[in-house]
Amino acid sequence: MGQVRQTRRGQARDGELGAAVARAQDGDETAFAVAYRIVQPGLLGYLRGIVGDDAEDVASDAWLEIARNFGRFKGDGAGFRGWTATIARHRALDHLRRQRVRPRAGGTEQDVLHLPSPHSTHEQALESLSTERALELVRGLPQDQAEAVLLRVVVGLDGPAAARVLGKRPGAVRTAAHRGLKRLAHQLGIGGEGDEEVTDAASRTLGKSR
Repeated sequence: MGQVRQTRRGQARDGELGAAVARAQDGDETAFAVAYRIVQPGLLGYLRGIVGDDAEDVASDAWLEIARNFGRFKGDGAGFRGWTATIARHRALDHLRRQRVRPRAGGTEQDVLHLPSPHSTHEQALESLSTERALELVRGLPQDQAEAVLLRVVVGLDGPAAARVLGKRPGAVRTAAHRGLKRLAHQLGIGGEGDEEVTDAASRTLGKSR
């Protein structure tokens, strides 16, 4: 149920985004600022999950490219979100290649010792995490799971759009996102309830960064 509400909110937000993009392409500079404000939080959260503290710099590089090629974009709000995520991902991978490092691992068993006990509900335990803490734990996931979670939950892309960004099949991205969210919840020692409740609670926590 929570995922349905989140999807409806995302669709409404994408309608606003699409309208802003269309106005901006007609020369409305204020509308471009509106599009930026809608997209930037999720994009920055995604980049933090990949490059950590360098996310702001990478996001700036990505927005320079977005602005440079803005007139070439064709599509709606959801399409613009996916297009900007693709550009941000390319800039992030370029950054990592320059630094000669892989996406940095985050959480360890020691990191979660002071989180709520397993007797808390999934929602209470996961929502006690700050956005930064949640992203740090996501960075400790296998890369395919981390990117799938970030694109689906933080950026707000649907399965096909996330798959296009990653160059993978939608089913593979959905599976990776589900496994990543489940693993994130289990890292906190939370178990015993349905997988859907686990992944839904994790989604709500990460979705706060949008």
